[in-house]
This record gives sequence, C-alpha cells and structure tokens, in this order.
Amino acid sequence: MSLSLDTPIVDLPRHGVAKLSPAMAGKLAVALAPIASKSDPGDITVEDLLNYFPTRYEDRSNFIQIDQLEDGLEASIEIYVKVRGGFQVGKNRHPRQPPLFIFEISGSDAANRSKPVVVKWFVSGKQAKRIVTYYEERFSRGTRFVAYGKWEWDPRLQTYALMVNKPEELEILPDSTKSRELPLDDTGANAENNELAEDIGDPELAMVHTARRVPIYRKLGDFQTKRLREIIFSVLQGLDRSAIPDKLPADLLERQDLISRFEAIQQIHFPPENSSIAEYEMFRSRAHQRLIFDEFFWLSFAMQLLRGERQKEPKGTIIEISEVTKERLKELLPFTLTQAQKRVIGEIFADLKSDAPMNRLIQGDVGSGKTIVAFLAAFAAMENGYQVALMAPTEILAEQHYRNALKIFDNSGYRVGLLLGSTKAAEKRKLHAAIADGEIDLVIGTHAIIQDAVRFSKLGLAIIDEQHRFGVLQRAQLKALGLNPDILVMTATPIPRSLAMTVYGDLDVSVIDELPPGRTPIKTVVLGEDQRHGVYKGIDREVRLGRQVYIVYPLIEESAKMDLKAATIMYEDLRTRVFPQYTVGLLHGKMKPAEKEEIMREFVTGNLDILVSTTVIEVGVDVPNASLMVIEHAERFGLSQLHQLRGRVGRGAEQSFCVLLTDFKKTAVAKERLGIMEQTSDGFKIAEKDLEIRGQGEILGTRQSGIQNFRIGNIVRDLEILAAARSEAEEYLTKRRLSAETSAMVSHVRSDERLRLAGVG
Repeated sequence: MSLSLDTPIVDLPRHGVAKLSPAMAGKLAVALAPIASKSDPGDITVEDLLNYFPTRYEDRSNFIQIDQLEDGLEASIEIYVKVRGGFQVGKNRHPRQPPLFIFEISGSDAANRSKPVVVKWFVSGKQAKRIVTYYEERFSRGTRFVAYGKWEWDPRLQTYALMVNKPEELEILPDSTKSRELPLDDTGANAENNELAEDIGDPELAMVHTARRVPIYRKLGDFQTKRLREIIFSVLQGLDRSAIPDKLPADLLERQDLISRFEAIQQIHFPPENSSIAEYEMFRSRAHQRLIFDEFFWLSFAMQLLRGERQKEPKGTIIEISEVTKERLKELLPFTLTQAQKRVIGEIFADLKSDAPMNRLIQGDVGSGKTIVAFLAAFAAMENGYQVALMAPTEILAEQHYRNALKIFDNSGYRVGLLLGSTKAAEKRKLHAAIADGEIDLVIGTHAIIQDAVRFSKLGLAIIDEQHRFGVLQRAQLKALGLNPDILVMTATPIPRSLAMTVYGDLDVSVIDELPPGRTPIKTVVLGEDQRHGVYKGIDREVRLGRQVYIVYPLIEESAKMDLKAATIMYEDLRTRVFPQYTVGLLHGKMKPAEKEEIMREFVTGNLDILVSTTVIEVGVDVPNASLMVIEHAERFGLSQLHQLRGRVGRGAEQSFCVLLTDFKKTAVAKERLGIMEQTSDGFKIAEKDLEIRGQGEILGTRQSGIQNFRIGNIVRDLEILAAARSEAEEYLTKRRLSAETSAMVSHVRSDERLRLAGVG
C-alpha cells in the first residue's frame, strides 16, 4: 500500500516513516486532532500533518570554518568534540530548589584543530545530574556534530561561544552516533516518552537538519521541531506527484502564475536550495502564495456557491408588506427614521417578500439604530401570522432588547417573551408551552432559545444580534427551528472589507451609515496615570451637573499575573474614599441576573451617579444621561472593543467624553492604537486599523467560528491574494458554471466538512 494524503497517521509506522513507533504515531494523531478540528485522532491523516506548516525558517546552508567567525554571525559549523562536561551553577542554592548545571562542549573543526569554539546550554530539574551524565556520554570525545546559531565572542573563554536553548538544536552526524540508551524518567518509563528523547531522532536523517534551509515548527504535543522535521521529511519522501493532485484547473494556475500543489507542499516544508529565506519569512515564497490562494479560493467558492443555492431554496414563509402594515408601522415609531434606516428597511422588506430565504447582515456603528430596524422587520413578520426569535449573546443585552420591545409593541397586540439560561425551571416550562402553542409572538433570549426543549409553532423570522459572538453551529440550530425562516443578523462591530469578503461572503450586507440627529460627537482623550487626579475632578464636575459616569476595568478581581486595577477593589476605593458623597454601583458578569438587573435599573433611573463595571456594558446598556466614560488600562483592550465601550455615552444631546487611562509603560503599538481613538469616531476606520494591528485571530475572536480560522492565509497581509481568489471563484460560478472544472470544484466543496460549515452563515 503506497502512502497518500488520506493515509491515517496511526498507519505511518507500517510505511517505515522516520522510524515512528505505533505509540508515538498515536500521540502525533492526538496532538494534531484539535488543530485539524477533528474529534477522533483515528481520522487524522497525512494531509493534516502536512498542513502543520513551519512558523519560520533558518538558513543552515551557511557552513563556515572557525577562522571565519565574527561576533554576532549566524552560521553552521561542523565540530569535533575535544572536551565536554557539566558544571553546577550556584552550589549554595536552597535545598528544595533543583540543581542547575551548565553543560559545555569545547571543540574544533577539521581545518582549525588549534582554534576551539564552545557550545553550551543549561540543564535543570530533579534529574539534572543524570542528564549531565547522559550528555557526557552522548558527546564523548571525537563525536562529530553540526551547531547552528548566533556565535558571540566570550571574553571569559577567549573564544567564540554558542548558547543553545535545547541540545536538540545540535545535529550529531551519523558516523559518530553513540549509544541511544536514555536515562529512565521518574516513573521508570522509557525516556522516549519525554522531551530528552527528541535530541536523538533518526541518525539516518541527520542531514535533514543542516546544510540546507531548515523549517522550524512549534512544539506539537511530545514532538519538538527536530522530530517533526524528520517525520514530515520522511512522509514527503514517500509521496509522489500523483498522491497530491491539483484540484485547481491548469488555466487558472497559469493565469495566476501559481506552482503546482505538489511543489507547494514540498517547498513550504523544505525550501529549494536557491530560495530566499526573506520571502519565506514574509509568507511571500511561491509555495506560500499557492497555498494561501488555495485557502481563499475554496472559501470564496464555497461561500458564493452556498449563496446561490440559498437563493434557490424553497422558502417556508410568505410575508407580505401591505399598506395596512405600513400604516401600522408608522404608528409604532416614536421618532422619524434616518435615511439610512429607511434604505435598510427597504432592503429587508424586499427580502421578506422574496421567494428566496433572507440571509442579511445589518452592520452599523454604535447608536445607529439597528435595533429599531430589526423590530420593524419583526413586526412585518408578526403581521403575517409568524413568530419571531431574537437571540443575543448575553443576558444583559437580551434583557435590554426585551425592555425596548415591550415599549415598542405595547399597543400592537403582540406578545413578547424573555427566555434566558437563568430563567427558573417552572417559568421556563410555561414559556416553552406558550411558544409551542403560538401564544408568544416575539421570543427574545440568549442561547436558551436553541435548546432542545424549545419548539416554535410557526417561526418565520430569526434575528441574531452581535452575530460574530455566536458559533456557526449555533446559528444553524436557530435556523432549524423554523421552516427555513428568514435570517437577519446584526452587528455593531463595523466589518472591514477583507472580513466581509470571507467570513460574511454568503450574506447580503446592509449598512446603516448615519447616526440619528441630535447626537453630539464624543470627545476622546488618552491620559496617563499621572493625570488621574484631573480625571477624578472631571468625574466630579459631570456628576455635579446632574450627569452620570461609567468607569470600566478589564478584570473583576486582582490578578497575580497582571498589575491591573480590578473592578471590585477599585469600586470599594471609589465608593469609600474618592467619591463618598456620590452613589456608586458595581456591575460585572459574575453577578446573578437579578443583581445585574437591579444595578442596571438603578443606573438607568438615575439613582446611581457612577457605575463601576467590567466589559459587560460593552453592549446593551443605553443611558442617555451618561456623559463620561473612563476606561482603565485602555491599552489592554482592542480598538473595536474600546469603540463599543465609548458608544455607551453620547446617547443624548449633551457633550460626552471618553477618557482612556493608560500606564506610563505604553508600547509603541499601544500608543498608536489609542491615538487612533482620539483621531476618529468612524467605526469602520477603527475596525480596519484594529484588524491591521492585532491580526485576524484576535478580531475573529471565537474558536466556534469554524471556517473563519485560516491555516496559513491572513486577511490583512494577503488582501491582494484574497481579492484575486474571490474574483476567480466568481468567474467559475458565473461565466463557467456549466464547465467540467466547475462541476469538479462543486464536488470538492460538498465533500469538505470544513467548507460545508460555511453554509449556515
């Protein structure tokens, strides 16, 4: 049986891969499973292993002789051991502290027998003495090995020295390999089960690690970079070109000047002899370009395919927008809509009346009025006899929507229910029965809405707020509650163009790009710890003027690891020492729902002057009288989160302020980020900059998002490749949709679980 991409990792020992034992193959599969998003290690394949890409590369082809060394030069030298030994450091250490040794090797090369160099590393732990003895045997006199790294002049030794982090960075050459016996660990088990074993690997593969451009991998379970390099090299040696077929058409590869998939996988792990390390480090090698294009192309193709298929699906709802409905809508509104709101409502109504199910995203900045637009869509559905579900990520936000809905639909005749995870069991049973009987028209809640016990009588519209906080499968569960209902998702986090092209590629997007009239822009200022007294004066001034203040902290309780002011401790200090004359409240996520509700009610009604809070007020709290937001340790927050927090003030006509308090020790990045908050209140500009600075992983935020986690592509760094891949995907799904190539692509997408997840939006 030949090796292929589908070969299970657990079967690699049968193929003689790098002398991998069945036990270690099993460990490798277990380590790869979470990275490959597979629950069963038995399903982990060679393809999953090859998708574990290097994080960086070292040019170990630069072999020099000792007499060519210069201080600070990175180079490889082939060394013969002359003297070696371990020397204990700090012999008067505390008895309970394990001993610490430094192990030194003095050696020379073939051309410079009288010019030694030194290679050294630290050895610590309970078994340090035994390990030193092992290394003394391992590197006995005459052993030949290759050392690579930055050589520095050591004035104490009067020679060049190389400090290595771990001895596996040294490559012992095959003809000088000594005994491979290792000391037992504390349990008496074979040392193959500990990290020390990784400095051996396979002697026959020693030159995989030197005299070439070498890939560096993150440690994977029990496997250090050296062992991973040997295993991957051995696997690649066993794969021929036919084992890695190209799923992209030849004319596309030619058009985009891309190498074959076979070459790309080979070269991304082991760069060609004349390749540029700089290009590899910047993800701009031809291998990187091809694999990044692949990832973006297939995602774009899947998103657009699913969007087209969705538009052909039979719709389970028929929603008409009659003149009577329009008149009733006008009666609901206590104010005039902005032009942007009117435009978006028009787009939503067109979707509701369409034969195809709606799958629309509303994005709008903080305070732009997305909620009222969603309520109007809900009213149209209820007017047609359908139920509506509105799902929010937190109980605070769900409760806020519930209160607003009660006001809006007070005289409409429609019934509104609130279903939370914290709702008492008896009340839940009543709500479940009322929802199933159609007695509740609008159900507002958290993930409790998608529990198995919930049954809708006639769900016609599902609304998801702050949808990026929900996982793909959670959104699918909500969709499954009705007969293919219309789906409306909302986010107050403006979405950069690159995200819109990928994560939200199968959604129709509406943008509310206009704030309601009467809003005064918020003044934002970044201040240091030395200006805290002035900040407190500002708080005092605002409260004396009859306004209210938020003070936000990143933690609930003091952390031993980070010097951050915690909300609970600072609340006591503010209440008792700084502002004893004012009423101060505390709000955080660990409080019981009833406590949170009470604190919110007190603040909304004006009974609290100052609200000390964690980020639970990022969304949901709407207090027009609040005019000042102070954010402690602002450098710890992302830009988009700061923008969300800032949006809690400025809800009224009075001038509002946002103070970003930060430590003196601001990094250059922190200064740049916080400066952006002073310069603009445009959420879209802020989101683009946040994505650029923090990267896609931080912005996307959740492991649940499935398809959003790219293996190698980066939507900031690789925006041009993303645009090209998306354009090619559109080409095949529009102009070439009946071609054999497109049919093959569709089959590939349908068989790929990772791509199928995109279908639930």
